[in-house]
Amino acid sequence: MDVQAYLHRIGYSGSVVPTLETLQRVHRCHMLTVPFENLTIHSGGKVQMDICWLYEKIVVQRRGGFCYEINGLFSWLLTQLGFQVTVLAAQVRSRFTGVYGPPFDHFIAMVTLEGHRWLCDVGFGACSELPLSLETLSPQKQANGVFRFKHQGDTIFLESSAEAQGDTQEGLKGATLGGQITWTELYKFTLQPRQREDFRTMCQYHQTSPSSLFYCKSLCTLLLPHGRITYMGHKLLTTTYSTEDGCPVVKTTQELTDDEIPHILKEKFGIELSSSLIPKDEDIVPPSANY
Repeated sequence: MDVQAYLHRIGYSGSVVPTLETLQRVHRCHMLTVPFENLTIHSGGKVQMDICWLYEKIVVQRRGGFCYEINGLFSWLLTQLGFQVTVLAAQVRSRFTGVYGPPFDHFIAMVTLEGHRWLCDVGFGACSELPLSLETLSPQKQANGVFRFKHQGDTIFLESSAEAQGDTQEGLKGATLGGQITWTELYKFTLQPRQREDFRTMCQYHQTSPSSLFYCKSLCTLLLPHGRITYMGHKLLTTTYSTEDGCPVVKTTQELTDDEIPHILKEKFGIELSSSLIPKDEDIVPPSANY
């Protein structure tokens, strides 16, 4: 596996010295180039967690993946660049069912740099484009939204007033000027270190369970410089942010036929599947247990 080929895949050039600036730039480049997607599951394949398999898929084949794939490979890259990386486990609050998933539901990484801890997550979809500081509870404003952490004992909640959470950019401005905004929980986690192998059971769960978003819906989403584009089922959703505070967020939805989907995936996401995709958009069954 080649670090330089990986950096070329995400369009990164410049210093690879393990500084905060490098971490921020690599994180943002990854978000803008590697789609968050589960198309392997819906085109006759099976997701694996072996690093070499992930490298072949994401770097060589120029695909994306879900958290175990993207954050799994990204954590390897950061380690190769000299960063101190700790793998953490999170539980996602489903925006469809409103309930949390099981333990090891989500793979995330923490980077410790000069004593400062940063949450790095390039495998969640609608999350921050830059690492988030774990050293503050204050709102952290980024181009695609506002994020903050909330503590409850040893559990840390990541909350957002980002992307789909508001209809105008005014909400993003209000978060830093004392305005009222609505916070939505994205996921919860602790700082207990984990191993890659800890996630294998849940990786299988997300490929087979009717309580998983990834099993129920074929999807692919990518952050854009001024918005986001998302394929799901037979729809293409585009969100565009204004560069001026107070201007509306523009959202459009395009219905797609089976024949149009492969062309959209290639044109918008740079993805060409080797097997036919079976589009899927079914209701998610809430898990029977309360997590």
